[in-house]
Amino acid sequence: IFLFNKSHDQTQTNNECVHKQVYSVCIKLSNLTQNYNVLESKITNLTAVNQELERQRNNLTEQIKNMETHWNKLNISRAQWSIEAYCPKTDKVRQCKGCQNGWILSGSNCYVYHNAKPADQKTWEEAREDCRGKSSDLVVVHNEEEKVMRKLSGTDGYWFGLRAEGGRWKWIDGSNLTESYWTPQPPPTATDGQCGMSVQNVGWRSVNCTEKKQWICIMKALSV
Repeated sequence: IFLFNKSHDQTQTNNECVHKQVYSVCIKLSNLTQNYNVLESKITNLTAVNQELERQRNNLTEQIKNMETHWNKLNISRAQWSIEAYCPKTDKVRQCKGCQNGWILSGSNCYVYHNAKPADQKTWEEAREDCRGKSSDLVVVHNEEEKVMRKLSGTDGYWFGLRAEGGRWKWIDGSNLTESYWTPQPPPTATDGQCGMSVQNVGWRSVNCTEKKQWICIMKALSV
């Protein structure tokens, strides 16, 4: 009987151990299953994100192709425009020149005077924007050639590329005004909001940049 009881107790103990091991394995399996489900969900989400990124990449690639096509067309149009602007055809023969029609060639530069009527005149900023739209800019006077331009300015006055910034007169190319053409008077105090205007037989004047004036643009001449 003693041996039977002992054997029975041992069997019971072994069963309990087995149950504990099975329970532990079940817990681990449950945790692994849960982790697997979480990972699977993340993989599903990442797959969706990857698909969305791939779609966006394809869209961007298509946009780049369209932009390249558009850019090439613009370049062709610009080249054709340049040919027509600088090399107009007369009697089936193209005659090239340094400036476009309406521009004045002087030295290595081309100038255009915008003799706008009062209703069409512009502020200094508007005038500069107009010049930039023509691949040019307001006149900057740094040499003898350009000094002549102020003598040619009309009696109503023209904007050119000089304005007051930080208490100093500065050209639009970033350089400071180092010479005075404000004859017969010395240059006025550089008050921010003031811009330079050239008036025939008067010289340069400092006026509020928001006033409406005519303007002069300059660009490099084409080498022909």
